[in-house]
Amino acid sequence: MSKKPRYLVLGATAKTGRRVADKLRAQGHEVRAVSRSTSPSFDWTNPDSWQDCLKDVDAVYITFQPDLAVPGSDAIIAQFAKAALANGAKRLVMLSGRGEEAAHRAEDALLQSGADATILRANWFFQNFSEDLFLPYIQSGTLALPAGDIPEPFIDADDIAECAVACLLDPAHIGKTYELSGAEALTFADVTAIIGQAIHRPVHFVPITLDELDNGLAADAVPDEFRGLIRYLFSEVLDGRNSTPTQDVKAILGRDPNSLIRYAETVAKTGLWQLAKRA
Repeated sequence: MSKKPRYLVLGATAKTGRRVADKLRAQGHEVRAVSRSTSPSFDWTNPDSWQDCLKDVDAVYITFQPDLAVPGSDAIIAQFAKAALANGAKRLVMLSGRGEEAAHRAEDALLQSGADATILRANWFFQNFSEDLFLPYIQSGTLALPAGDIPEPFIDADDIAECAVACLLDPAHIGKTYELSGAEALTFADVTAIIGQAIHRPVHFVPITLDELDNGLAADAVPDEFRGLIRYLFSEVLDGRNSTPTQDVKAILGRDPNSLIRYAETVAKTGLWQLAKRA
């Protein structure tokens, strides 16, 4: 009787990681989902923590923190891939960012590691509006960002997770790089209008400068490293390079991506977006 594969999922509490773990378990697979707060714990800055996590696993879903575009991430990914292979985990599927040229070095490090690797480059998530980053702004009724009229084919994290699971399970995806997007390119003003319609209250988009955003993040005591990443994403990635939707979700799953309207209607029913009361 052949041994049943065991899957390691990094970022157990993050947007895609927890969804990948849930979907694998729902299909009856054995999963070890880890983060800095789990036991065993996983910390990208502490390679000694990797060994217990990699023990007796066959495949890994990789999400890197804070971002693959950060200098030095390629060396860390190469080191992790080497450790994974040494522990018998040959199948590695890694989430990356679509249009993040600075992340390509880390992607290449994985693809050239000797692992059976797949890269998933994703557009911005729907869940940025409901699971942290932009949630307080949506709740306040005003989303102020240096985004202008650049459209983005936002994607559902559930679609990303389903694609990741498909790639982990099907060897046909080995060696491939996919660009995952939603079906429709929308501006941030379009998104706030859709959310406003779903919650039956207006949510306004206000264009601001990058410096104004950075000053606001600093006032909120956001760490410099994260502020630098936000500046990078808005100044270099959100420039129209990713505006054209791709067909890769459909190529992997055999169906169209979820729509933002459907996502907004689903979240609206939870009451999460109820506008915050002013003090």
